[in-house]
Order: sequence, then structure tokens, then C-alpha cells
Amino acid sequence: MTRPLTPENQALGRLNWTWQDLLLIFAIITLIFAIVRTATNFTGAYNPTFQVDTSLSVLPSYTLQTLIRMGVAYSCSLIFTLVYAYSAYRYKSVAKILIPLLDILQSIPVLSIAPGVVLALIALFPGQRIGIEIAAILMIFTGMTWNMVFSFYQSLRGIPSELKEAAKIYGLSDWQRFWTLELPSGAIGLVWNSVMSVAGGWFFLIAIESLTLGDKNFRLPGLGSYLGAAADKGDFIALIWGLVVLIGVIIATDYFVWRPLITWAEKFKYESIESENVPTSAVLDFIRRSPTIRVMTERIWQPLTSALSRPTRNQAPKVVAPNSNSPLGQWINWLFVSGLGFIVLWGTWEAVMMLRLLSFSDWQSVIIGAIWTSIRVFIALILSLLWTIPVGVIIGRNPKLAQLLQPIVQIAASVPATALFPVLLLFLIRIGGGLTIGSVALMMLGTMWYILFNVIAGAQAIPSELFEAATVYKLKPIQRWRTVILPGIFPYLVTGIITAVGGAWNASIVSEYIQFQGQTITTPGLGSIISQASATGKYPLLLAATVVMSILVVLTNRLVWRPLYHLAQEKYQLLV
Repeated sequence: MTRPLTPENQALGRLNWTWQDLLLIFAIITLIFAIVRTATNFTGAYNPTFQVDTSLSVLPSYTLQTLIRMGVAYSCSLIFTLVYAYSAYRYKSVAKILIPLLDILQSIPVLSIAPGVVLALIALFPGQRIGIEIAAILMIFTGMTWNMVFSFYQSLRGIPSELKEAAKIYGLSDWQRFWTLELPSGAIGLVWNSVMSVAGGWFFLIAIESLTLGDKNFRLPGLGSYLGAAADKGDFIALIWGLVVLIGVIIATDYFVWRPLITWAEKFKYESIESENVPTSAVLDFIRRSPTIRVMTERIWQPLTSALSRPTRNQAPKVVAPNSNSPLGQWINWLFVSGLGFIVLWGTWEAVMMLRLLSFSDWQSVIIGAIWTSIRVFIALILSLLWTIPVGVIIGRNPKLAQLLQPIVQIAASVPATALFPVLLLFLIRIGGGLTIGSVALMMLGTMWYILFNVIAGAQAIPSELFEAATVYKLKPIQRWRTVILPGIFPYLVTGIITAVGGAWNASIVSEYIQFQGQTITTPGLGSIISQASATGKYPLLLAATVVMSILVVLTNRLVWRPLYHLAQEKYQLLV
């Protein structure tokens, strides 16, 4: 029942409006002030003798510095994803270069590029901390972006043809088509892969903020380096407090960022029957009720989008997709081919000159290491699939359960396993497993979350009417899995597997080579070769191991996962 508009209710409305605005404005000003004040630490001279402080008093400053790095890296990843995936989707000739190039880029281990990136930026900013900071952000970026690109590109390719035809019939402009059809089609997968990307950034954070190249250490103050220093010193009090802060950050990020985005993305599902249970977010409800946000939307955002999507005068709106025969398409194609050709030729020449320095025994160790790591990757992938598919479907199809388990899953995916792994390794050594078993366990921690989050997104994107039809026809659980669930999640599952395999190879670098309390524990594999070569400054061996790892990942993608990817697009594309 609606209350009558009395002077008392008007006063209450004004009080509510003032409280919302003041809280929102205060939060924004506080956040900007904290970021600006902390960002000043990123400039100035770099101290090569810097030692990470593990006292509790530095945790707030360290945490905020890490959050800035993660935020900048994620922002770059999101922009890169939208531009790269959309370019590959709209420009078919360019896609022939971008998609194979994406396989190569995501196959390069994060820590393998560290020496080149760090040394180049040190030369560009000699003696300045900003060079090390940019290097750390770039390495976090490379660990975040690839699964987002794969997910968004898969979503664009999976747009039902009927919706594309409708966009042409209604004469949508490029901006209108992107904002009302293409971006919404990938919203669910993009949000869930963003959650995974940030979690993946935490995974390598310790190694990135405490990088060792030869006899030089490049340490940066941050939560990752704090956890690494606490684990190395055996300071379990500092380690526990660091993990408490990390878990608090993850829970806060889930509540204020991811849960509102997941709730917002729910409206983009392809369905004609409204779901019974939908995710909710108190933060999103608060934002929607905020007069400040409403005024900004009405006076700034809506006029801006209208101006961008408004057709030119005396001309009906139309959609013209550039192709390889248009001047623009030919210019873009020539630019990409020429630039890529120059980079490939120059890089190949430099690589050949460096690889000539290796002996036969070096190549033999690389090949044997590749075999061992391949076996571990395969085992980690199979074990990950066995539990992520059923659990992901359960979470994705039950929004209430998803709200309960999502923060727990994020915490498990985000806690840097390298901080806790030495403790687990000591236990495995005592029972006789050692790093042989431990490396597979740690590799799974870098693999299974990519699959889980994509399965959740796929299950969440299945239209509710399909489950209603399964209920009407009284399908048995096995039939429901075979005819509805597995076909529905298959495109997302393949995307998760592709990125998971790359994640497993990346995780081998930190799972096959462990330094703990002055001890170094290794097991044969490409990952241990890369770690040892980076630590000792043997860059030809580092290049050889990286090249072999990249070739194996690319061949696996092209010969195994890519055909499954095309099958998902052709046979299991959603029709409306």
C-alpha cells in the first residue's frame, strides 16, 4: 500500500536522499584520496636493497599498493579484451591473425617474460621505481587477460543469427549494436572470467612482487611480497594476518563489485520465462535508488550514448561491417601483416642467435622436462574436470547457493597458493610424496578455477525454459545432463579448458621449483628449468624452455581444443 504524500513523508524522502548522497560522495572522495596518496609511492628512485617488512603496521599500505597494481592491470585487461575480441569478431581477415596470435600469447609463461620486461623498463627508466612498477603491472596483465578475451570472443561468435538479423532490420548503428546486442551477449561470461582473472592475478602475485633475475632481486612493497617474506621466514603470525587481510579484501571485492555485476548481468540471459531464483545485491539496489547516480545517468550518460548512436542527418542508420575488400579492411590487414611479419622475423633472428649457445645436453633436459610437465598438466586437467563440472553446474543453477559459495570459491581461487604451499610441501615430504605429488596439487590450483568459473557462467546462461521443458517431459537426471546441461555449458567448458591448460603450464613454473627457508626443492620439468634459468641468469636456456612450452600449448590448442571450440560454435550455438 502506497503511503500518502504528506509533509512528513516529504521530509523523510529528503533525509533519505541526503543520507545516500553523502555516503556515496564520502566513499568516492575517500577512495580517490587513498589512491592518490598511495600512488605517490610509485615514483622516485628504486632502492635495490629494499627488504620486505613483515610487521603488522605496514599491512594497510602494502595492501593498498597491491590493489592499485591489480586495479590498473585489470582495467588494461578489460580494455584489451573489448578491443581485441571485438576486432577479431568484426574483421574476418584480421581474425585470421589475431586468433592464432592469441594462442601464442596466452601460451607464453608469465614469469618467462619477466627478464625481458624488467630489463627493458629498467633501461627505459634507469634507477626509477616506476619502471619496476610498470613491469609488475604488465606481468599481472598477462596473467589476467587471455581467459577474458577467449570468453568474450566465444560469446560474440555464439550470438544467435536471429538477433543479428533483427539488428539489421531495425537499422542499429555500430554503437547501438555493440551496446544492446554484442556486449550484453558476453556480459555473463565476461563478469565470471573477470572474477577468475583477478583470482589468477593473486596466484602469481608473490613471484611478481619478489622477482629474482640472476643475482639481482627486484622487490616491491605489497601484500604478495609480504606473504612471500612471511612464508620464507617462517613467521606464521605475519602469514596468518596477511591471509586474513587478503580474505577480507576478497570478501569486500565480492560484496561491492562482483555480486552487483553478476546481478546486473542476469538481465542479459536469453530466456522468455523469468527465473524463479535470481541473484540479488544490496549494493546494486542502493546504487539504483541513489538520486546522484540517477541524475548522472539522465544528464550525462544518456545524452552521451544518444549522441554516439545518433545517425547522421538525412541518412538512415545502417550497419556496415568492414571486410577485407574495403579500403579500411585492406589497410588494417596490411598493417597487421606488416607489423607482425617484422616482429616475427626480428624475434626469430634474435632467438636463433641466442639458442646457438645451447649444448646438446641442454636440449635433452628441455625435452625430458617437457614430457614430465605434459604428464602433470594432463593429470591436473582430468582431476580438475572431475569435480568442477558438477559443482559449477550446481552453483550456476542455484543463485541463492551461488551467493553463499561465490565468496568462498573466490577466496580459495585467490589465496596465493605459493604462500601456503611450503607448509603443504613439508607434509608431503614426511609422507613420502614430496614435490612429485605436490607439483600436481599446486598445478591444479592454477587450472581448476578457470574451468569452474566458466562452467558456472555457462550454467547460469542456460535459459530457464529449457529446464522447464525438461521437467514437462519428465527427463531423468542422466537425460537432462545429456540433452540440456552438457550442450548448454559446452562452449563455456571449452573456453575454460583452453585457458586452464595455459594456466597449468604457467603454474608449473612455481610448482616444480620451490624455495623455502633457504632450501630449494625441484622436480624434473619445464617449469623448474624456467625457474632455475631465470634465477641463475641463463637466458638461452630460459628461451629454449619457453619456446618449447609455447609450441606445446599452441599445438594442443590447434589440434585438440580448437576443433572442439568450432564444434561448440556450430553444433551447440544457442538459438532463439
